[in-house]
Amino acid sequence: MAWTELLTTGGWVTIPLFLCSIISVTLIAERLFFWFRINRGQRPLLCKVLMLYRDDPNQAIALLKKNQHLPICRIYLEAISIPNATSEELTIALETAAKAEIPVLKRFNTVFETIIAVAPLLGLLGTILGLMNSFSSLKIGDVGSTQTVGVTAGISEALISTAAGLVIAIVTLLFANSFRGFYIRQLNLIQEYGGQLELLHRRL
Repeated sequence: MAWTELLTTGGWVTIPLFLCSIISVTLIAERLFFWFRINRGQRPLLCKVLMLYRDDPNQAIALLKKNQHLPICRIYLEAISIPNATSEELTIALETAAKAEIPVLKRFNTVFETIIAVAPLLGLLGTILGLMNSFSSLKIGDVGSTQTVGVTAGISEALISTAAGLVIAIVTLLFANSFRGFYIRQLNLIQEYGGQLELLHRRL
């Protein structure tokens, strides 16, 4: 069944559902590209930065500036760019910079949660409206008449809107949970390599 036919048969509720699907697909594509860039070769780069920082901090800073698209590189850069920083100052700088990156890592989470909650409710609304149309078209003792066309149309509207709402919510939920997993792993990596930088700084 074509999208135009689905929109026509599913009733007006399919219009906001279609908009939800467009928003969801667009944001999912953006987040996939974002996390792909971050997760690609991140650990080897950080190991190299730590080695350079031990031998020549200026080279470490130069490497970090080349990779500022990575949140942890921006965090490192904020910390080690402080001249003659004490261990306490480095720790505070790392924590402050990490907190500033959290909104970037969690971007669009609220939108995903809203779509996951709203899409099934819109599907349920379409179900109710479709059943109401079916019952309003149904006349006792007149089942074999042309009024059955209205009953069939109402049932189609109810089923299509319900299915569309569930599909949108399920797909969005799967990707949102994956992005949440990436976010948690990124926080763990920031804590791990932030701790390594602090230890290295104390020994210099």
